[in-house]
Amino acid sequence: MEFNAIKKIYFIGIGGIGMSALARYFRLHGAEVYGYDRTETELTRTLVSEGMFVHYEDNVKQIPEGIDLVVWTPAVPKDHSEMNWFIERGFPLKKRAEVLGIISRAKKCVAIAGTHGKTTTSTMTAHLLRASGVDATAFVGGISGNLGSNFVEGKSDWVVVEADEYDRSFLHLSPDVAVLNSIDADHLDIYGTPQAVVEAYKQFARQIKPGGQLIYKYGLPLEDVAEELLATGRFVFTFGIEEGYYEAYNVRVVDGQTAFGLRSTIFDWNDLRLNYPGNHNILNATAAIAATLAAGGFSTELRAALAGFKGVKRRFETIVKTAETVYVDDYAHHPAELEATIQAARSLYPGKKIMGIFQPHLFTRTRDFADAFATALDKLDECILLPIYPAREQPLPGVTSEMLLNKMTLKYKSLLQKTDLLNELKTRHPEILLTMGAGDIDTFVEPIKHQLSHGK
Repeated sequence: MEFNAIKKIYFIGIGGIGMSALARYFRLHGAEVYGYDRTETELTRTLVSEGMFVHYEDNVKQIPEGIDLVVWTPAVPKDHSEMNWFIERGFPLKKRAEVLGIISRAKKCVAIAGTHGKTTTSTMTAHLLRASGVDATAFVGGISGNLGSNFVEGKSDWVVVEADEYDRSFLHLSPDVAVLNSIDADHLDIYGTPQAVVEAYKQFARQIKPGGQLIYKYGLPLEDVAEELLATGRFVFTFGIEEGYYEAYNVRVVDGQTAFGLRSTIFDWNDLRLNYPGNHNILNATAAIAATLAAGGFSTELRAALAGFKGVKRRFETIVKTAETVYVDDYAHHPAELEATIQAARSLYPGKKIMGIFQPHLFTRTRDFADAFATALDKLDECILLPIYPAREQPLPGVTSEMLLNKMTLKYKSLLQKTDLLNELKTRHPEILLTMGAGDIDTFVEPIKHQLSHGK
């Protein structure tokens, strides 16, 4: 299918972060863009303001005539009437990942993969490339503070994409440069076993183009595939803190910033600065620098560009910062991400008491990692749990937030309904407050901000 010939395109799930980036791409290229999503959000309102047509009722009467292509996401339920209407009438349908794969094949591609860190690393890579002489196109999984969007079109032949492992979507990509940040078990409803997750990442690495590069976190179980790549004309580099080819060192907090050095066999830069805390962000930055150099970015620009990185919405996003209270919102929804977010807060605000509000995401994920969630949340000083956000799933017997609460050993822990949260917070005066989760906990950000800022 020739994408440039598409006049009318329809997105089922247009409000998703990856779907909306594709919608913006097609709108920019002159197509009329239509779409459905379950709920109206700030992002869907922005899409409408950019000239797209979005509705929120699953109703085939809302579908216009003359649709050339339907793009859908695996999060769409099987009984979705619009989806089935298109299938029954033989419309061309493609998954989001397929469309992204086709677009990226026409360019040189940097693909950022990993259970955690994809969005920050891909956003950072796009920013560093554009600041260092490579005007890259980018499809990223969050709203970038520097780009002001989750999509930007560049004039060079490079594109940066976030390579999503959910539903094996990233196997539609054949990158020139692939970054692999982490391989933790997740999406076991799709993969079945942790080993199947590892195998999918290995297959992704094998799809790197001839002459291309794999850049992966030191210590990941990829030695065998690294040997395969090296034997077939591709290049492999590792990165890490105090280890790896790209080695971050002397990590510390200076004047509220994260400072570190970075060296390889051909350079040694000391005192790089980043406005985001936590070892995970040092790793993200190291990977992004390595990917930028692989795609031909000028190293002379990287120091200033890194210091000017403005982050990603809902990735350790500081919402309120006063002498009494700091409030940070984060997308963390896997035990390793919770640990990283709490560690980042501890490193930036040593000695302060941290209260966390966590909304678990998906019954299957809560079931599969219940013990690890409890261990991670026990690292808080106080925890408020909200009920599980179901997303695409039906409830599972015995899998509840109360089950998590009972596994935790933390002294100060409680379970609240969403309707009671704001009233409960009126009685508290947290030093550091974290809201964490991938469900609809983000709808509390503005009300909590207002309450903390105005005392009511």
